[in-house]
Amino acid sequence: MISTERSEIVKGLSDPEKVWDVIIVGGGATGLGTALDAASRGYKTLLLEQIDFAKGTSSRSTKLAHGGVRYLAQGDIGLVIEALHERGLMLKNAAHLVKNESFIIPNYEWWGGIFYTIGLTLYDLLAGKLGFGRAKHISKKEVARRLPTIQQTGLYGGVVYHDGQFDDSRLAVNIAQTSLEQGATVLNYFKVVNLLKNEQGKVAGVVTTDTETGTTYTIKGKTVINATGVFADEILQMDKPGNKAMLRPSQGIHLVVDMSFMPADDALMIPKTSDGRVLFAVPWHDKLVIGTTDTPLTQHSLEPLALDEEIEFIMRTADQYLIKAPARKDVLSMFAGLRPLAAPQGGSEKTKEISRSHKIFVSDSGLITITGGKWTTYRKMAEDTVNKAIEVGKLVNKPVKTKDLPIHGSTTNVNRNNHLYVYGTDRDALLALVNENKAWGEKLDPRADYIAAEVIWAVRNEMARTLEDVLARRVRILFLDARMAIDVAPKVAALIAAELHRDATWEKDQVSTFIKLAQSYLLVDYPVPA
Repeated sequence: MISTERSEIVKGLSDPEKVWDVIIVGGGATGLGTALDAASRGYKTLLLEQIDFAKGTSSRSTKLAHGGVRYLAQGDIGLVIEALHERGLMLKNAAHLVKNESFIIPNYEWWGGIFYTIGLTLYDLLAGKLGFGRAKHISKKEVARRLPTIQQTGLYGGVVYHDGQFDDSRLAVNIAQTSLEQGATVLNYFKVVNLLKNEQGKVAGVVTTDTETGTTYTIKGKTVINATGVFADEILQMDKPGNKAMLRPSQGIHLVVDMSFMPADDALMIPKTSDGRVLFAVPWHDKLVIGTTDTPLTQHSLEPLALDEEIEFIMRTADQYLIKAPARKDVLSMFAGLRPLAAPQGGSEKTKEISRSHKIFVSDSGLITITGGKWTTYRKMAEDTVNKAIEVGKLVNKPVKTKDLPIHGSTTNVNRNNHLYVYGTDRDALLALVNENKAWGEKLDPRADYIAAEVIWAVRNEMARTLEDVLARRVRILFLDARMAIDVAPKVAALIAAELHRDATWEKDQVSTFIKLAQSYLLVDYPVPA
């Protein structure tokens, strides 16, 4: 296995005269995908992420690898075809994390069954050979059998269709590992603080600071790619101060509740809510994720907070469709994410009308910025971005390799009844850690199956550096049950501190910072034991 030891990876920056072919700023889905594409083609590739991989938008999705039924309704056929194709490649290349999920649309109008069956049959046909299964109409009785908590008053029947479901930040970490295996240098906790320019005013590299050590590096590159999502305007300001904002962030929130609110293998898709969006209730890691909203924002942050009206909207909509709707106290975790949408033109403020297709801009300085898009199309976005880098940096043109490149951990031998399935081919090596220390085989909490070895594995092999990295994006406890995350925080911090040789002060700071964060994922106060 290739080294993920931070000190070893940082050595790759030791030669100040080295000229990288591609420097990528931002370690979300798009940046990581771009690093993988560039490295697999044989380009000297460096990726720098200011916090942790997928810290922003890329860990806060609805967990769907989908073509976008809503985009079909809007007539954006091109985006749907592209996304359905990419969905098929995601399932093929990351089979341990992506699965075929059945969705049921309940019909409360007599014409709903015909209308949605026709529309979703087209959706399946657009997927071609990479289709997940045909849509079909089912009776009211069958809907009630498969979704036992659905509101049956006025129900005519339903339509079943298929789409993809996945674990977003786990996939991001695996893409980072695959990038390393392909020869890229990939680092989290490296903040780009400035752009280098040559005498002609063209971008020629970056200045970056290792936020753990405070060491600053000046790094030369033939191309620099801005893949920072909602933070793209900040890099554009470094390039040209006073630049007009290109992005308008839109916020989407999700509520995570117990499966008892909808004990089903199928997901629920509500095709038209009161604000004209779609809403999903999706089984995920033995919990139910309900979302999402689409709220235009004027500013952005690393930890976006849900607005009261967003929470009320989801609860009100759930109440219309489920016999028993969750109350605030029932919410195990609430997470909010920001979408980097192109700033609306012509005065339209409706973010749901702004195209979700990705856009690549090249500044006068040669800085390449990739924005928009969605998780499902990360690979295609990366391919297009690297093609643009080849053009801008006059790199030797090499063909794309990622269509058939398995992601680290990928295996078709997946047993989803064991929560360790997310580690794919790493599962046995993770379990072997228990031979080194028997205590690592113990559960982190009696209420769930997570074991201490997962924490050690995250630090040793998945570049986790903090308590939040582990509990939010490697072991997904924060997103699944924020109360449990608070309860296990001291134990997990102690395990990380021992691995990273951190002192008691670091440990204490980590716990207090994380608990404050975790409390913002809850809708009612959770007292922390002194």
